[in-house]
Amino acid sequence: MGERMRLDKLMALMGEGTRSEARALIRAGRVLVDGKPAADPAAQIDAGAADVRLDGRALCYRPTRHVMLNKPAGVLTAARDRSQRTVMDLLPPLYAAMGCMPAGRLDKDTEGLLILTSDGQLAHRLISPRHEVGKVYEARVDGLLAVADVEAFAAGLHIDDADGAFDARAAALTIVSSSPGESVARVRVTEGRYHQVKRMFAARGVSVTHLKRLSIGALSLDPALASGQWRELTDEEVALLKREAP
Repeated sequence: MGERMRLDKLMALMGEGTRSEARALIRAGRVLVDGKPAADPAAQIDAGAADVRLDGRALCYRPTRHVMLNKPAGVLTAARDRSQRTVMDLLPPLYAAMGCMPAGRLDKDTEGLLILTSDGQLAHRLISPRHEVGKVYEARVDGLLAVADVEAFAAGLHIDDADGAFDARAAALTIVSSSPGESVARVRVTEGRYHQVKRMFAARGVSVTHLKRLSIGALSLDPALASGQWRELTDEEVALLKREAP
């Protein structure tokens, strides 16, 4: 026997609208459960085993959900906020109902790859420094980057600023372009302290003007996703993430 829940709730978690919309579909006689017309929205259904069909179309219940979002700047990485838009506002209500939450955070002005998942253990493993899952960012800074900066990142930086002091782990800095006015670089870190990438560059005397996360472990941001767009991860991508943080 699998997880049991009300039929209207199950249909909502299958992506068929709100619970009230699901109740309307059930009462209209459009829903079959195990080949029989469903009449009671409150009927307890085995979520994993029942054959639920809407207008003859089989519905699929997935107990966990994993989403890739191309986070835009100006959006908070939070479940909810009274005054500002959050990443959860970019997804259909289904995902909040399923318990999807961001696996880690991106600053409000930082763009790029964000994973949201209802698998709390996976989220913890992805963000825990103990698992050393690498995150790659592309940074645009307002000054010159040189070999000395690459070496400093590789050695690990001591950060001591208004937000506190800590020793940043060794990070891989790759300079894409460099000039006195502006440089572009990619940096791979394995921890995610508050404003870490920005603070590491600040410790080298330059300020980040634009920051975008490109990858988490071996999973890269889908180039087909425009800013603010999302899609569910494939089974292969989920397996890839789990291998990164066993």
